[in-house]
Amino acid sequence: MNGLDGVRKVVVIGLGMTGLSVVNHLLRQPDEFEIKVIDTRPTPPGRDELPSQVKLCSGQWNMDWLLAADLIVASPGVALATPELVVAKQAGIEIVGDIELFARAVTKPVVAITGSNGKSTVTSLVGEMAKEAGINVGVGGNIGFAALDMLAQDHELYVLELSSFQLETTSSLQLKAAVYLNLSEDHMDRYSGLDDYSQAKMRIFNHTELAVFNRDDLATRPASCPSAMTSFGFDSAEYGLVNHEGEEFLAIEQQPLMATRDIALVGRHNVANSLAALALADAVNIDRSAACRALRRYNGLAHRCQLVANHQDVRWVNDSKATNLASTLAALKGLNLSGKLHLLVGGDGKGADFSELRPVLADLNVQLYCYGRDAHLFASLVDHPLSVETMEQAMIIAADTAQAGDMVLLSPACASFDQFPNFMARGDAFVTLATELQYKVSGAS
Repeated sequence: MNGLDGVRKVVVIGLGMTGLSVVNHLLRQPDEFEIKVIDTRPTPPGRDELPSQVKLCSGQWNMDWLLAADLIVASPGVALATPELVVAKQAGIEIVGDIELFARAVTKPVVAITGSNGKSTVTSLVGEMAKEAGINVGVGGNIGFAALDMLAQDHELYVLELSSFQLETTSSLQLKAAVYLNLSEDHMDRYSGLDDYSQAKMRIFNHTELAVFNRDDLATRPASCPSAMTSFGFDSAEYGLVNHEGEEFLAIEQQPLMATRDIALVGRHNVANSLAALALADAVNIDRSAACRALRRYNGLAHRCQLVANHQDVRWVNDSKATNLASTLAALKGLNLSGKLHLLVGGDGKGADFSELRPVLADLNVQLYCYGRDAHLFASLVDHPLSVETMEQAMIIAADTAQAGDMVLLSPACASFDQFPNFMARGDAFVTLATELQYKVSGAS
């Protein structure tokens, strides 16, 4: 059952990983389809992997192909408002995305995650919880593997990260549970406003058995939802926090589960992410002890508040993906340390105003290390900044002065292009040097 009855001619818009996954999925079906691909890039990625029987039109649109199609499968990066797709829709041709094809074919339980921030972390975390419980899980969608490619692996459970773009072209995805993590401005070049953007994300709740929203961001709560609902947040209700024996604990219906200090992920936002992940895990009966083991072990996606070294209680954390002010503020919010924070900031500031960091830094026991092209933009934010040329110089000084209970955090609030090809290269350099330097911290033998 592939949900493609009556379809013979399919046009795929956009190649790359998603487009190839659509082509290969259709070729695996017992029915025969005439598949054509349109990609307006002159040399689209994946062109060399396209099966020979599939025709490709690159560098331009082909309206004859579009208007002769029974079904159009558009990649998430192609807006439905694109004039060529508007013409096709007006001609009565159905337009879907790869997730809709996945929805029509999947036969195993699915949970899904959307939101402006934290999607990848929660998706990966639920996947780790499932693996810890011995479940053969597929983790993908807007992260990692294309959803359709995972179908060929016959997983017992699927965990999908879904962007607003993917949800726009998805109408029949049946979910055991879905979470909308948070809402902030993003992709405003594609939407008419914040409400329009949010409504695209709300589509995740259309066919879910359990809707999970953020009590601390009520824009994520569906106005009407036929399914059961639960929520997560920093008070004690539902999936929340309680004080237990003098410590803060993750709790479910006020029953303490595990201390928040035992979560391997760094940052207050990851406490919220952990609660959201627990709600999804419960919805598909992942053993709670396995979920807690994953929370204690999983230290995050590369370059996103990732704990990369810990020796003599000095933690080195790679948050190289913090390429803007908002990301660094999220990393610092609610940070709870027994010692000092050694914070590395700088790079290419992209013309941003970093003054919003000043009151946050004032509340922390922090040594600020400013490096790179726009180091001077940070130096006025604290009383005694250390200004150096490179990230490496800052790390060497931090290693010489850090003590037990301290954290060395790379969360630059800037792009990397002044000294690195991208944020991944910057983060990799941090990880390599942190691994070497962790044994040279003050007091280490």
